[in-house]
Amino acid sequence: MIQRDGMRISLWQNEIPVYKPQNDPDIQAIYDVAIIGGGITGISTAFQLQKAGKKCIVIEANNICFGTTGGTTAHLNTLLDTPYTRIIKNFGKDDAQLVARAATEAIDLIKTNIAQNGIACEFEDASAYLFSQTNEQTEELDEIYEACQEVGLDIAYNLSLPVSIDFEKTIEVRGQGKFHPVKYVYGLAQAFEKAGGVILQQTRVTGIEDTEGITIETANGNFRAANLIYATHIPPGVNLLQMRCEPWRSYAMSFTVKDENYPHDLIYDMYDPYHYIRSQKIDGKEYVIVGGEDHKTGDGENTEANFLRLESYIRKHFNVSEILFKWSSQYFEPGDGLPYIGHLPGHPGNIFVATGYGGNGMTYSSVAAMVLKQMILEEESPYIKLFNPNRVKPIAGFTTFLKQNVGAIRNFVDKWFDKEKLEEFVELAHGEAKVTKYNGEKLALYKDEHGELHAVSPVCTHLKCSVAWNDAEQSWDCPCHGSRFSYEGKVLTGPADHDLEKIEIKSLVEHD
Repeated sequence: MIQRDGMRISLWQNEIPVYKPQNDPDIQAIYDVAIIGGGITGISTAFQLQKAGKKCIVIEANNICFGTTGGTTAHLNTLLDTPYTRIIKNFGKDDAQLVARAATEAIDLIKTNIAQNGIACEFEDASAYLFSQTNEQTEELDEIYEACQEVGLDIAYNLSLPVSIDFEKTIEVRGQGKFHPVKYVYGLAQAFEKAGGVILQQTRVTGIEDTEGITIETANGNFRAANLIYATHIPPGVNLLQMRCEPWRSYAMSFTVKDENYPHDLIYDMYDPYHYIRSQKIDGKEYVIVGGEDHKTGDGENTEANFLRLESYIRKHFNVSEILFKWSSQYFEPGDGLPYIGHLPGHPGNIFVATGYGGNGMTYSSVAAMVLKQMILEEESPYIKLFNPNRVKPIAGFTTFLKQNVGAIRNFVDKWFDKEKLEEFVELAHGEAKVTKYNGEKLALYKDEHGELHAVSPVCTHLKCSVAWNDAEQSWDCPCHGSRFSYEGKVLTGPADHDLEKIEIKSLVEHD
């Protein structure tokens, strides 16, 4: 089973082995493009560039699909989280039409990749249904319907829903899709390697030097490249885009139903946060997937309660046979509603980024693959200006936009704490954690299932915010910019690129 950035097992990682790369990296080579991150964006972009004749390497800190790709609910949609009413208001009708066109082309690209490379990922065409349940929602739905017509979506009102949920009004958008995201990425990775590409897993990037070409420093050696793409969901280090992308957590469950009523299409209600519903057939077995209960990363005091609320919603609307998987995942909401794809602000030459997908990562990952390929091949495209990260103007204090956090915080060097006194003071149950102050020092403490205490500094190594405990995923989450760490302090999610400082706990009894 592949690992992902949380303690919960998602539907997609279940019974999926760790990907085994076939091609060895060449330390002496100068690659045309180095892609940092082995999720759907990184592998999709690498494949497009390798197929176009570029020599590419993908460098992944863990295993491919470790991050949000392994925890998505994998909706392929042109009916986006940011409604076209808002996109038209922020960018104008012409650009909103471009957004809809890009989303349509992204789904077409996925279908082409599947067909041309024989990828068995259980893709199915589907429609998307958006439905209202109050008068206020119905008014908003009518506005969304008109905006969708303006941008050219294949849309119509419908008198029914594919699920047994009461509604006032619903619209159907055709031309959507669904698939198994990890199987798709694995198939694409194999096609990328067959074309000569290289995938390097378990290799965290520790530094970037951008002088006369790019040097990528890693624990497994340094690599040279003419171009660098950050496909890490949010770029690491310190840069402007982290101030424009807000981190959120979303929760999902997968289950079987007694009545065999599996909804074929994609379904969304209009609450904020909204619920989203679909089914997926995997190896001949059908599952329903329902998600929602979103909150800002680090804000949930009792994240386990989000699963309870989601389960209550599920049992209200479905004849549940068995809930099989519960997991949560992270996404980054862009400031103006559109993702940032292109040159990393402050680096107009050869460093690129793709981030800020909101809840539409599966669709926008292929948009990013198209746009970044067009930019590196110096092709003309209206999408380059539309998704340009530099539409966000620099603010005071951000004259340098790419900075590796080489100065990890080390406030606890040569300090240790007495295990017995600490346990007596904190009184944690097994599986519990808290940030506390003891002997003048702030500690982030976790007691595992064996009763052992694990202590780290609660100071995030990104920009020194204080982390909060996520009991649903057993992780320390930073509410400022979305960095996440294991209970032992290991980086799970950027933008932090250094682990939390570990604090030694000793037993005086053992040392007497």
